[in-house]
Amino acid sequence: MSFQAIACDYDRTLADEGRVAPQTLDVLRRAREADRKLILITGRTLDDLRTVFSGLSVFNAVVVENGATLFDPALGSEEPLCAPPPPQFLALLRERRVPFSVGKRVVASVRPYETAITRLIEELSLDLKVAFNRESIMVLPTGVDKAAGLTTALSRLGIKPSGVVGIGDAENDISFLRLCGFSVAVANAIDSLKEEVDVVTRQDYGAGAAEIIEQVIAGVQLV
Repeated sequence: MSFQAIACDYDRTLADEGRVAPQTLDVLRRAREADRKLILITGRTLDDLRTVFSGLSVFNAVVVENGATLFDPALGSEEPLCAPPPPQFLALLRERRVPFSVGKRVVASVRPYETAITRLIEELSLDLKVAFNRESIMVLPTGVDKAAGLTTALSRLGIKPSGVVGIGDAENDISFLRLCGFSVAVANAIDSLKEEVDVVTRQDYGAGAAEIIEQVIAGVQLV
């Protein structure tokens, strides 16, 4: 089938060491010119993403904070998709000396602090969950993840999940890749993700993503 949209993770998928290579950005631009919709899905905050990537305008929609916020590059507008973290939760994390940072909605930390964070969530009976991205930890309301963010983005664009090719590299990408009509792991992806997808690219990072995007542009059958 001919896919209408491409949904990509950012770090270690399109980007290597936080940066997108010019040739990868060129492929994304050609996909837009070929009338394919592009959706970026990342755990980064929007402000952080802007410091490392100046090409957001190539995307039709950008899901940030692991599904917590939807950004429209054309309008420059942000749409919150969940509530911010409870102040009491943040206060107790500080009190217990758990290192963390806060976006507009996501709370981010690193391994091995998932045990302390999970214990605090249980103590406060909060409807929060811990998600992983390699060594990174993200805390968001239950039900908020990359799949939920992609679902909202696709609704706004009028595209069904079956018409989307998804590309990722790590644990937090699994939810949105399962939603897509065709799922891809770049060659540098973690092994557990490679076991979940339809195909693994030959190359790493943006070069691997470009392999698939080129095929989508050409309208060839993905196998």
